[in-house]
Amino acid sequence: MFDDALPPAVDVVVIGAGIAGTATSYFLAGHGLKVALCEKGRVAGEQSSRSFGWIRQQGRDWAELPVMMESNRIWRGLAEETGEADLNFTESGCYYFAESQASLARYEQWYELARQHQLDTRMLTAEELDNRFPDLKGNWAGGMVTPSDGRGEHFTAVSALARAARRRGVAVIENCAVRTVDIEAGRVAGVVTEKGRIRCEKAVLAAGVWSTYFAANAGVNLPQLGTCSSGARTERCPEVFSANLSLDGLSFLRRDDGSYTVSSSDRAVHFLSPASFKYFTRFFALLKLSARDVRLKFRAPPGYPGAWGSPRRWSGDEISPFERMRVVNPPVSPTVVTRIEERMPQRCPALKNVKLAETWAGMIDVTPDAVPTLGEDPALKGLYIATGLSGHGFGIGPAIGRIAADLVREEPPGHDLRRFRPERFFDGSAIVPGPY
Repeated sequence: MFDDALPPAVDVVVIGAGIAGTATSYFLAGHGLKVALCEKGRVAGEQSSRSFGWIRQQGRDWAELPVMMESNRIWRGLAEETGEADLNFTESGCYYFAESQASLARYEQWYELARQHQLDTRMLTAEELDNRFPDLKGNWAGGMVTPSDGRGEHFTAVSALARAARRRGVAVIENCAVRTVDIEAGRVAGVVTEKGRIRCEKAVLAAGVWSTYFAANAGVNLPQLGTCSSGARTERCPEVFSANLSLDGLSFLRRDDGSYTVSSSDRAVHFLSPASFKYFTRFFALLKLSARDVRLKFRAPPGYPGAWGSPRRWSGDEISPFERMRVVNPPVSPTVVTRIEERMPQRCPALKNVKLAETWAGMIDVTPDAVPTLGEDPALKGLYIATGLSGHGFGIGPAIGRIAADLVREEPPGHDLRRFRPERFFDGSAIVPGPY
């Protein structure tokens, strides 16, 4: 339980204790800044603990790749740096299997990007895949592997990072929704939480799928929509393979407890809301390119982010939507569960008697181009955005936090962030989706 006292004033308030917000707090405190990390529910209660756990450089958007390579380096040292075993990094490699020449051609195209960055990615023949994975069944055209990719324990890692941030002096406060931003002379002067006001000159919005609605209440236009994806964990079983695997219609990750995290990775659900219609045209390009079967549900359950009937404006004196829905627990897709149960024994007969021990679903914050929104809002000085990680956030989160901390400190971030700038959806730039 993170129940630190609410400080009257800090240098920076971070809104949202997922991987991005927690990492930002950790790095800010490492530079001696006084930080409050406020979470409406519990640390990593939503998507950050419901991710796949891959720490993956392979297949990243061209602008994300350098950031992800840095994140890979950060992950490798976090457990030792913090003393938190739950922040361990396991180098397991990431394998993509192609069952068509079209898929193989896409991998070969991305491989050229990997070569430019001197990443250790290799193209693989069908014979090499058969020899490496004799227990897997498929008509391979070839594949791709990045041996330096790995995995982390997504159920526990962010809480471990929050403990490390607290030891650096961060006030970590769960069940403390930030209702709105105090604005004076066009810039941030503080935030109003359900527990009281905190004075600050800078705030970082890292609230995941809720970020759009918080921003709108502060007069900030932040294009982003939520999609719901489902996953599962098997019971503990003998190890058949230890690598991260992505096959057509099935993905695997071996966990430290001896189970596998599994997903069909081919279906997502979007609950229609007023924001869906507001931003619909901006998502055209992404919908056309996405390999996922995106199903639309007309009405989200009450209290979901931006659901019909939810308030659009509120003051710091009013109960906010964030207090009415502390943690979103979306319904698991029965189609995804069925696909996993059918495909797992087909793809890997050695796992045919292994049962699913747990299923879950999470809400993913997706931008129109499926890459993060990262930077200071051009209209509201002192408000920094670190959201829209588009389902890729667990792996890249530590580097996003390091970069956000440097942006807040007005230091060079060390990367070209033009593709992630908040104003890109309003300055006439073409929307070019990355991998999703």
